[in-house]
Amino acid sequence: MSIADSADVGADAVIGAGSTVQRDAQIGAGARLGRDCTVGRGAGIGSGVVMGDGCVVQDLALVREPAVLADGVLIGPAVVLADDRFPRAVDPDLSPRTVRDRVSAGVTCDEGASIGARAVCVAPVRIGAWAMVAAGAVVTEDVPPHALVDGVPARRIAWVGRAGQPLQPAADGSDAWVCPVTGDWYVADEISGGLSRAQDATRATTNPRDEEDEILPAEEDETTPSTTGRAQSAREFVDRLAARASDRHHDRSSSRR
Repeated sequence: MSIADSADVGADAVIGAGSTVQRDAQIGAGARLGRDCTVGRGAGIGSGVVMGDGCVVQDLALVREPAVLADGVLIGPAVVLADDRFPRAVDPDLSPRTVRDRVSAGVTCDEGASIGARAVCVAPVRIGAWAMVAAGAVVTEDVPPHALVDGVPARRIAWVGRAGQPLQPAADGSDAWVCPVTGDWYVADEISGGLSRAQDATRATTNPRDEEDEILPAEEDETTPSTTGRAQSAREFVDRLAARASDRHHDRSSSRR
């Protein structure tokens, strides 16, 4: 762990092993940083903010409480995770508004999410897993997993993979997407409204009982479906999606005739 002499670390703040806090950074009381995190020069981490392992908060960024950053989140230079959707210095009668008068809300960043330089996220919003916010964007609504958003207000302009590169449509005509760097396939996640890796989606739909059957296969006969290989590979999963899409296209073509 390395903490610069000029850094201001509040009481009861917890900083994980291997983390670095650079000069003039401020970490509020009760904040919790995981292992191997980096807090850049002049960055501010609010009281009670929670950061997972491997997070990077770059120079002059401001992470206001009660923000929560999961593992591997990147907060770019001069990013602001705001905590007050309706900010005022005073009440309607011009009396000073105190911290107790404010209703704070946090920004939640899921695993692997990245927020580009000078972007602003206005709480309460959630940045989905492995999503990316372009530099200078203003986020006022939730961002689905693997979405790339840009603009004011931010809107989705593409999908990105874990490597950070824009995904390309699958060549087989299915609804899947492919990462040009890793070759991973991504499919729609109806629950989150974003994408998930095909192999992850396959694991999520595999019955735990099936996995037990694969380890200790039961006796099978011609009338019993095989339990071997129920955990399909990513490619097989996407092939099934493509087959469904082809069947739907055939059905529509038949109806037009």
